[in-house]
Amino acid sequence: MIYILLFYEFFKIGLFAIGGGLVTVPFLFDLAEAYPWFTTEDLANMIAISESTPGPLGVNMATFAGYKAAGISGAVIATLGLVTPSVIVIMLVSKLLRHFSDNPQVQNILSGIHPAVLALIFMAGWQIAKISLSDTQSLTLFAVFLIAIRFYKKSPIFYMIIAAVLGIALKL
Repeated sequence: MIYILLFYEFFKIGLFAIGGGLVTVPFLFDLAEAYPWFTTEDLANMIAISESTPGPLGVNMATFAGYKAAGISGAVIATLGLVTPSVIVIMLVSKLLRHFSDNPQVQNILSGIHPAVLALIFMAGWQIAKISLSDTQSLTLFAVFLIAIRFYKKSPIFYMIIAAVLGIALKL
């Protein structure tokens, strides 16, 4: 039963998480509240691990959440649930877009989706900030990284490595 539920829940996330991996985060917060599969603290760790490992963020997070819920089989089922809608939609859209790409209504639909995606990403960031920025050290590191990223255009890998080293050194 848990496998059907995992597939169903992650299928829904995959169907409505338009705009990339960070858009899955609000849906995962809802799952953390609805099911005992993982906690919001686990979710913060999932985000950090998913951002630090190769592959799409949403897929990594589905795999991790599925594993926490039901082991390796759960990881496979959750991942399949998340990617199945994308495969179906991509196949349909690629056929339809050829015929309707210049249609003003299609352009309006796509333009209307952009603000919703941005709002979902913002809410994901807000929820992560509430969990992660819980003390002065974390807030200070956040401010330092925000300024550094804004003014020093380094690779994201550089910042991830520095953050990992600081996390170990400061025992965060």
